[in-house]
This record gives sequence, C-alpha cells and structure tokens, in this order.
Amino acid sequence: MSIEATYVPSPLDDTLPRNPVLRVLRISWAWMRRYPVIPFAVLVLMIVCALFAEQLSPHDPLRGNLRAAFTPPIFMEGGTWEYPLGTDHQGRDVLSRAIYGARISTIISTAVILAGGIGGTVIGLVAGYRGGWVDQVAMRAVDFTLAMPFLLVALVVVVVFGQSLELIIVLLILFGWDNFARVVRAETLTLRESDYVSYARIQGASQARILFRHILPGVVGSVLVIGSLRVGSLILTESTLSFLGVGVPPDTPAWGIMASDGRQHLSRAWWISTMPGIAIFLVVMGFNFLGDWLRDWFDPRLRQLRTN
Repeated sequence: MSIEATYVPSPLDDTLPRNPVLRVLRISWAWMRRYPVIPFAVLVLMIVCALFAEQLSPHDPLRGNLRAAFTPPIFMEGGTWEYPLGTDHQGRDVLSRAIYGARISTIISTAVILAGGIGGTVIGLVAGYRGGWVDQVAMRAVDFTLAMPFLLVALVVVVVFGQSLELIIVLLILFGWDNFARVVRAETLTLRESDYVSYARIQGASQARILFRHILPGVVGSVLVIGSLRVGSLILTESTLSFLGVGVPPDTPAWGIMASDGRQHLSRAWWISTMPGIAIFLVVMGFNFLGDWLRDWFDPRLRQLRTN
C-alpha cells in the first residue's frame, strides 16, 4: 500500500498571481512596502557619490569649456554623451557638479547630525533625569534657539565673517540640537520612573551608569528617527543658504549654488537648475520616507498596523 503525497496549498498561493512576471512584481511591491528599498537605495547612491566623486565624475567640476556652454542633456536635440546632463553657462559639466554636490551635502549633514545629535541627546538625558534648575536652563536654551530666526542670523554672521563651509556647519550645529534635546528629555522623564531604573538606583548605580546604560537604550530609536528626518531638512537649509548666496563659497560645487547659477538662464537652459533640484528632491524625500519607516519600526503598535 503506497502513500501518495498530497499538496497542501499555501494561503499565499491564492493571493499571488500565477503569471511569473506578475508574481515577481507583486512580491517586489510587497517588499518595497514593507522595507525602505528605494530610500535605502537613494542613501547608498548619495554615499557612493560622496566617497568616490573623483572616480565617478567624468569631468572636473570647476573647469569649464566655453565652447560647450549651454550644451543640452543627452535626451534633447544637440545633447552628447560627453555631457549626459548638459553644461552650464561656463561650460561646466552638470553631472560632475551634481556628484560633487552630494559630497558637500553629505559632509554637512553628517557633521551636524553627529555633533547636534550627540550634544542634544546628552542635554536631554541630563535635563530629564536631573530636573530642577538643570531642566529649566536646558529648556530655556531650547526655547531661545527655536525663537531665533536662523536665516537672519546666518545672513549677519556670513556678512561679518565671510562664507566658508566650516562656518555653515557650526551655525547648523548651534541650531540643530534642540529637537534631539526636547524629545530625549520627554522620554527620559518617563523612563526615569520605570521599575528597572528604580532597581538600579537602589543597588547604588551612579547617575552616569543609569543614564547611559539603562535610559539611553530606550531613547536610541527616537534619536535615529529624528536624525533621519533631520538630514532632509539640513540639506534643504544648506541648499537655501547657498541659493541665497550666504552658504558655502561660490566656487564650491553645491546643489544650492548650481540652482542659483541657473536661475538667470531658465528660459534658455532649464537643466542647470532643474538637475540639482531633482537631486535635492530625491534625497530629501528618501530620508523622509526612511525616517517614517524607522518610526514605525521602533514603535510596535505602528509596525503592527502597517503590516496588517
């Protein structure tokens, strides 16, 4: 007597189409909804461009060729593969300048997120745990930072000290720690009353050990979410300052400067401003989607709603 194996259909078989192409598309779409595939790809592309700008750029971003000025992109009539995204009014390659612009944005956002994130996290931890006058001083500093008009301060400082990349990074750090401090302080106020923190306090653990060993792991998720969302706003802020002429020096290939250089030639060469604008849009949207996914991932309730 032989026993024949019977096939038990999976519940997933009823939802997936039988066409192999449609099946692959359906599975790919499910992965893209569940995981930040596109934002992660944008992040990786930006990092690769920042690290290997010299190898990826087909031309020197600062050297122009006046004979090739206003060359259109490859998909337009008159375009050439030598300049795939066209050239600007000085004959500089738009693609090469956009690649180097990714390096400038990466340097600024990384420095500001690391310095502002670490400083704001420490201030929020200490203010939320200690309370009293320490909390009052920290929160009044946050209120002062939020009340200051950043663009006006940047204009005044640049007029006094001149344009430089280091100055822009310092200004963004001084105005970029407040969100970290506020959120971390609010979560620390809740975590310091939890049972495991009380047990650690009873056992004689020092305040530094309680803060960085017991409370800090509970706020790391929020810090990562704020940091990912903050990157997009930092890139927009730096691009706005460069567009207004108070950002990085004019000879620096930055996205904001590229957009500013092309605004006088929009009717003749729209690609000079459009290409860096597309780069800014993709990077900012990518980091915003990444921050939204991280928020859902670190919150079990939101993750359950999203999977359902």
